[in-house]
Amino acid sequence: QLQLEESGGGLVRPGGSLRLSCAISGSTSDYYAIGWFRQAPGKEREGISCISTKDGDTYYGDSVKGRFGIARDGAKNTVYLQMNSLEPEDTAVYYCGAAQLTLSTEQMCIFLEHQYEHFGDWGQGTQVRVSS
Repeated sequence: QLQLEESGGGLVRPGGSLRLSCAISGSTSDYYAIGWFRQAPGKEREGISCISTKDGDTYYGDSVKGRFGIARDGAKNTVYLQMNSLEPEDTAVYYCGAAQLTLSTEQMCIFLEHQYEHFGDWGQGTQVRVSS
């Protein structure tokens, strides 16, 4: 089991940027899919980006392709989400989630998006608000 802690959220104007960090602790001897998910009030949780610790393979949801970038620093056990060109629609609580890699990176991201209540290790979330 992993322990995940998000940081870096805040208030930003439309068109601005933020970088979220997910600090990871616990046993990392297995391969994992680690990703960023978000949930806005009244909406379903959305898987926006995931990365594999096996080979660095990445997945991005359609809503963030070309704007967001995910990266992992293995030495620091940290996964980052660089968010550019932020829009009011990006306002949400952003969660870091992880699960042992048993499918492709994309499949793991979609699986965790839909099964977050029952599977995976999760952080407490960090609020991102995009507003002028």
